[in-house]
Amino acid sequence: MRRAVSRGPRFARFGIWTALAAGPLALAVALAVPRTTIAQAAPAPRATDTARTPADPQGVAEMFMDLWLRADATTPEDNGITAAVRALAPEVDLPRRPRADSTGPSAVRAVAVRTAYGADGGWTVVVAAISDRTGAAVPVVRYFAVSGTGSKDGGQFTVTGAPAEVAAPDAAAGAPSPFAHSASSTGVLATTLGEFVRAYLGGGQGTGVERYLSPGLRVSAPRTASYARVDVEDVAADSDAALGATVPADGTKARARVRVSAEDRGGVRWPLVYRLEVTVRAGRWEVSALEAGTTTPPAAASSSTPISGGAR
Repeated sequence: MRRAVSRGPRFARFGIWTALAAGPLALAVALAVPRTTIAQAAPAPRATDTARTPADPQGVAEMFMDLWLRADATTPEDNGITAAVRALAPEVDLPRRPRADSTGPSAVRAVAVRTAYGADGGWTVVVAAISDRTGAAVPVVRYFAVSGTGSKDGGQFTVTGAPAEVAAPDAAAGAPSPFAHSASSTGVLATTLGEFVRAYLGGGQGTGVERYLSPGLRVSAPRTASYARVDVEDVAADSDAALGATVPADGTKARARVRVSAEDRGGVRWPLVYRLEVTVRAGRWEVSALEAGTTTPPAAASSSTPISGGAR
């Protein structure tokens, strides 16, 4: 009778030789297969990495000019005005006033009128200094160019030296007026706008100004104004369609300019100009926008009965 031979040791030896043979083969395959590189997208630049817009130095220039014009080089460095100037411009030279000048510097209101930025990060602000004194020796308005650096990257502003007195900036050329069509003083448009302006300058809602407004429109009238008389000098529109003897079709729109001469209770006459948008609704002109005042836009056109008032 034959004894059964166990095959376990044979399978174990076969597995060992197979593993040893597969090792070099797997290494060769790994070396033969080309490697694949996964490209990663570059991170998008953050908002903080982009060039920052320099902060506006106008306020610093105005404050510097207000202090510098009132400063005096003969006063001690710990003087309040001198110390405030030094905080903005450590190396700046100060005006030197004669000891006989007992009146002291005049009060000044400094207003920035123009700003220019340099390629090196510097800036120059032209400031108008308005004096409260009048006379041949004291100009009412003087212009100074204040130069400085700083605040492009969040740093502090620094004025780099004394200001330079300069000429007044040139005024920009005015654009042609769109109100090229003069309205007759007795026409329906001029009559309506004249009534509106008188009511507006008379106090607003309490004087019936709402009857001239499109539905939903609210106008904040100058309630502190006190005029004894209001005269309409002329009315002009941007379209001759608004100048007819009769009111045009509903929905017609136009822009108008009203020149007013208003006399206050002290006898002073004030030339005032108002620019408006007018719309025809239910056979009458209504004010649908007032460019110079606070308004609430009107709602959609309504077919309700209009409020009485205004020329038809």
